[in-house]
Amino acid sequence: MKNKGILLPVFSLPSRYGIGDFGEQAYEFIDFLAETGNRYWQILPLNQTSFGDSPYQSPSAYAGNPYCIDLEALCRDGLLTEGELQEQAEPLGPIEYARLYERRYAVLRKAFSRFDAKGEDFLKFCSETKWLEKYCLFMAIKNANGGKEWQSWDEKQRNYKTATAPKEEKTFLAFLQYVFFAQWKKLKEYANARGVQIIGDIPIYVSADSVDVWSNPDYFQLDKNLIPTAVAGVPPDGFTPDGQLWGNPLYNWEEMKKDNFSWWLDRLRAAFAMYDVVRIDHFRGFAAYYSVPYGDVTAKNGKWVQAPGKELFSRVKEVFPSAPILAEDLGYLDDSVRDLLAFTGYPGMKILQFAFDEKNSEYLPENYPQNCFAYTGTHDNATSKQFLENVKGKAKRRVRRCIRKKLFETPTHAFVRCVLQSRADTVVIPMQDYLELGKEARINIPSTLGINWKWRMASDYRKTYFEKRKEEF
Repeated sequence: MKNKGILLPVFSLPSRYGIGDFGEQAYEFIDFLAETGNRYWQILPLNQTSFGDSPYQSPSAYAGNPYCIDLEALCRDGLLTEGELQEQAEPLGPIEYARLYERRYAVLRKAFSRFDAKGEDFLKFCSETKWLEKYCLFMAIKNANGGKEWQSWDEKQRNYKTATAPKEEKTFLAFLQYVFFAQWKKLKEYANARGVQIIGDIPIYVSADSVDVWSNPDYFQLDKNLIPTAVAGVPPDGFTPDGQLWGNPLYNWEEMKKDNFSWWLDRLRAAFAMYDVVRIDHFRGFAAYYSVPYGDVTAKNGKWVQAPGKELFSRVKEVFPSAPILAEDLGYLDDSVRDLLAFTGYPGMKILQFAFDEKNSEYLPENYPQNCFAYTGTHDNATSKQFLENVKGKAKRRVRRCIRKKLFETPTHAFVRCVLQSRADTVVIPMQDYLELGKEARINIPSTLGINWKWRMASDYRKTYFEKRKEEF
């Protein structure tokens, strides 16, 4: 029997408080998934966001996003008053991150002021969470510096070994992580009890302005002044003539090999504790990565550099022999990527929107292997309705031949059906495609800032879903 799932970021849930969170709407969505026969809920990274609001550019590879914290649960626990809770209520609409930043941390500090930081559970969390001390130190200094990147701090604070910060601020930051992970654990347990598994997402790179780079500079390609020598991106293609300049510092793989990739093993161990399946972003970067000279304003002058993917994943298989990993094997693919995927045995991803630029594409449903996860599109693509409205020429004719739209069936519905009927063991459909939403519901346009990660689903999604798919129920 085919496994089905829905892709929906937590931040896109229709919460009352400006952004999707771990509250009542998350539990209701899990009920909806179970009711509609969906085994998986695929989300985007839950990491804390920073400049640009992207969950793929975080100040920590481990820390959770405080925006996900359920304020109503804090009120039930006596850490917020009803009045303080109501002050945070917002009309349902696109996420306004600047407003959220100004308001959310203020009310979380009020909750912290009523919290018992000497409680046994909190102290246990602090002592057992290996990454927490570094993170709290980093963020406390960052907050004291008005949010400036760590490379601009004074000499003492730039050096992790000599840096200091007030205990009270570090304890507040630890409180946020304690609440985040306690609430997430409860939500995940509820999902699993209802037969729903969580597909989490681990970005391949970390932000230059992160505790990970600050406290482990030897693991990254930095010069003696701790400035990157090269950064990540992808080369130019038909959609982006300048390529994509991501700006993340690249790994010093030779240094990581010296301790058998312990940094990666720790990171994966944390991800396996959080999720049922871990999607590894930009899997092709483990076969070879695109290196762009630091300071370039486009990705045109980059080059491909071989990465030790087989060595890394041999070690991963040794430590985590049955690791539930999904490889995001998209982008510029060559034999080295295909060879690495075959070596690992991990399922890859097939995206129907990619199938129509050439004849007999590997992304056509009839060419899918069973061992894959199939999608209409991802968070980086247009919604399928938008895609179908804009496809032209030969590609449009190929779409028609592929989906063979039935009488009274909308093009978007036919597009979804085409993937659901493929040979793929698992199919994951973005929620926007089930709701047949257009460009207003796109989540991200790569290589752009200020317009992404804002879409939120309407609260009547259940009614819309069944109306759009009434012939199936």
